[in-house]
Order: sequence, then C-alpha cells, then structure tokens
Amino acid sequence: MSKGTLLLVPNTLDLGAAEVDLREILPDAVMRRAAALQHWAAEDARSTRAFLKRVGAIFPLALPLQSITITELPRPRKGSHEPVPPAAWRALLQPALDGQDLGLLSEAGLPAVADPGAALVQAAHAAGVPVLPLPGASSLLLALAASGLNGQSFAFVGYLPQEASARSARLRSWKPCRDGKARRS
Repeated sequence: MSKGTLLLVPNTLDLGAAEVDLREILPDAVMRRAAALQHWAAEDARSTRAFLKRVGAIFPLALPLQSITITELPRPRKGSHEPVPPAAWRALLQPALDGQDLGLLSEAGLPAVADPGAALVQAAHAAGVPVLPLPGASSLLLALAASGLNGQSFAFVGYLPQEASARSARLRSWKPCRDGKARRS
C-alpha cells in the first residue's frame, strides 16, 4: 500500500485581528487541498476547526466538520524536559501510513518553521512519509522581508520568551560586534 502525504498547510497570521477573507491570504489551491483532508494534526483542535470553518465557507469540506479527525500534537508534560517519545509521533502519522493524506496546521503561518510541528515532519521523514509544504505566509520570512535587513545573511535563533525576565535575559545575552552583527555571549 502506498503512503499518504503529510501536507504542511499554512494558516493565517491574523491572530487577534479582525478576520480577513481567506482568499486574500491563501491561494485557492491550498484551500482546496485543506478542504479535501479528512485527517489533521494541529497545535490546537479548536483553532483548527475555526480555520476549517473559514475554508469550508469558500470550498466545501470533504466531510462535515464534526467528522474530520483532528489530533493535537503531543507535548512534553509540564515541567518535564524529556522529549515526546518517537512512538507518539509515529501514532500521529497513522493516517498517512495507512495511505491517507494528513494535514499539519500551525497556530499561525507555516507549520514546522520555529514550530512544534517540526518533530512530526522529522517523524514523517523517518517513516518514509512524503512531506509537501503548501505555499503561504511564514511570519519569520515576512518579518525579515519587511525589516529592510540583509536577507542574504541572517540567523534565526528562536522566538523570544514570553516571560519578561527571561526575555530580558535573552536580549542581554546578545552583544553587538564591530561588523554590526549580534553575537551570543
């Protein structure tokens, strides 16, 4: 039996803002592919249902929303630094291993870029499941493009922590160098 594909489906970046018509953000081909999927892996099932509801208003969903399988990405237990066991990622890939396509949706932007979905993509590669990124917005690349910085030479070392003291400590750990580029101390 042939394997399904893990589709990296881009999400909108309009979190907390007024909803924009999806046709202004995502290509029709992406929305058609999303509407056809019956299995999803996602950070949050509620926001995935909201995304699919928006897609379904433009392209009919393959199944009623209540019949679409949405499985949340496994997370380490609170306070634990142990990684999620590989078996958990493989179990999430079961629809693709059974020959059905599986969508991966991030909370915003492109899944697996500075995102917990990267572990699922690694598991897909290890299991021989094809991975297909669909075109759409990546917050990281949009920020770089809008910054005016040199897009030929940049480094991304992760998002800043949300907690204020940890964020300040991270920012203080960077020191500017003579060439104007920051280096971590």
